[in-house]
Amino acid sequence: MRIHPKMIVGLSGMIPGGVSIEDFCAATKMTPIDSRKFLNELLKNQIGTKQDDNYYFEDGDKLKTAIALLEQGFPIDEISIALDWRDFEGLTAEVLSSKDFAVIKNMILTKPRMEIDVIGIRLGVALLIDCKHWKRSNRSSLTAAVHKQIQRTKKYVEKTPGSSGVPIIVTLYQDEINFIENVPIVPIFKFASFVDEFYGNLDQMKTIGTN
Repeated sequence: MRIHPKMIVGLSGMIPGGVSIEDFCAATKMTPIDSRKFLNELLKNQIGTKQDDNYYFEDGDKLKTAIALLEQGFPIDEISIALDWRDFEGLTAEVLSSKDFAVIKNMILTKPRMEIDVIGIRLGVALLIDCKHWKRSNRSSLTAAVHKQIQRTKKYVEKTPGSSGVPIIVTLYQDEINFIENVPIVPIFKFASFVDEFYGNLDQMKTIGTN
């Protein structure tokens, strides 16, 4: 994909359904000329379609564009800000998939009902991820999220004989990888490197297993 200086800004205008140049300009604050260049560049890369004067996007098109920008070296923290929570979960899943993990999204557990945002499974270990698209978080809110994710992980392991799981929180606005009760809190822009080093650091993380 050809680099455009306002590519990240353009993500916010990729609204599912039909969007005109005028609508796109209003959403992104880009000029009509820049907007048309951006939208036509997407079309060249098989992202979106055009009918009459409207451009049409599907739910996954914004994520496809975000991944293309990542591959071009755009900073993941800036890209993440332009994504909503569904896109954010999708980006987390895409990172796992690119690292050869089997991926499950939005798994529902019952009695009691629980939902796990993203699960990545490889080499017999499941990463059970809660994606927090919070603009601000504090220690107490993160601690509460960790406790809930530990309970979800225990329930997953109970329902999946022979498995072991590691609860993980992935956040949008955070600078460093932190730990609460040995559960990693990982900013999205460091998630790929975290996954690369995951097995080497597994002994430092809370692991829940049936054995």
